[in-house]
Amino acid sequence: MTDGRAIDYENLGRSNSRFMSDMEAAAVRVVRSGWYVLGQEVVAFEKEFAAWVGARHCIGVANGLDALILSIEALDLPEGSDVLVASNTYIATILAIVRAGHRPILVEPERDTFNLDAARLAEALTARTRAICVTHLFGKACRMDAITAFAIEHDLKLVEDCAQSHGARLADKMTGTFGDAGCFSFYPTKNLGALGDAGAVVTDDDMLADRLRHLRNYGSTQKYMNEYVGANSRLDEMQAALLRVKLRYLDEITAHKRELAQVYFERLPEWLACPRRFDDEFDVFHIFGVRHPRRDALRAWLLQNGIKTEVHYPIPPHRQSAMRGILAGHYPIADELHNTEISLPISFGHTITDVEAVCEVIRGAPSEVRGDL
Repeated sequence: MTDGRAIDYENLGRSNSRFMSDMEAAAVRVVRSGWYVLGQEVVAFEKEFAAWVGARHCIGVANGLDALILSIEALDLPEGSDVLVASNTYIATILAIVRAGHRPILVEPERDTFNLDAARLAEALTARTRAICVTHLFGKACRMDAITAFAIEHDLKLVEDCAQSHGARLADKMTGTFGDAGCFSFYPTKNLGALGDAGAVVTDDDMLADRLRHLRNYGSTQKYMNEYVGANSRLDEMQAALLRVKLRYLDEITAHKRELAQVYFERLPEWLACPRRFDDEFDVFHIFGVRHPRRDALRAWLLQNGIKTEVHYPIPPHRQSAMRGILAGHYPIADELHNTEISLPISFGHTITDVEAVCEVIRGAPSEVRGDL
């Protein structure tokens, strides 16, 4: 058991303690600079993050949702286009499609990866489909080989939601570099997390990058001259400076989380469904999501033993009140995943000992939790 030690699902103070002195110095540097919006910290972060991802351009924005909305707007799709998207994605991916003036068409995921099932794209295709918006859930790359081939075959634009996949790769190619645009969130809990809201878009398309730089800043890149109907969605100088610090440690963060994940794979019992791994994929484990038909009983057992967990996500998009009249149809795989998923602790602030304790508690679960006959 945990020997009386409580194990939080996430403790950002502990996770960020490794970088504290560097972040404090960066914060002082920004305050003393006297320049707080679209200054040199943003320029430097954009250059550094683009190089790290392997993209020509990075455009910093206010948050991950704006990264998605502005990217879809910048594609200039016909009004009211259909956009294919996973039925179990986080709601932000779908909100972005709706906010950009288009219609989300849901595609069921693979049970054992949580990611969009490329084999189901053809059955979801409509005469008005103009784009695919994939979400690399939990730090695992979607099968972009098949998805990219489908997009090319059907002349579809391709947007990647990389909010959970900083550094995830398929065949040594980084998520965010397969499609027209890769959209990142730097929400504090992400593998690369700011100390507030922040986001970015990466792209190799020069024209798309130029349009995004306009759209994030009232449609302008020259003061008082507005070329597009834009928004106010600028990456903050302070957050950019803090992200520059943590970017230097991101490979270390990823390595640590992969080490914790390996403990789970080796020590969790067989009655718990772990995420599937593939030889050509490099997973970064933003979330370690497992599945169990008695998920709620397992969560209660863990909490009883001092271990906090999360659910990603308790309500699927098509059952959200906000999506009435927007999403229709039955999505049994999404329902199943949302009813059985449980996220186990796996942050930079956790230790191998923490994860071993979680595994021990799960292995000691009573039969009514395990679901033994």
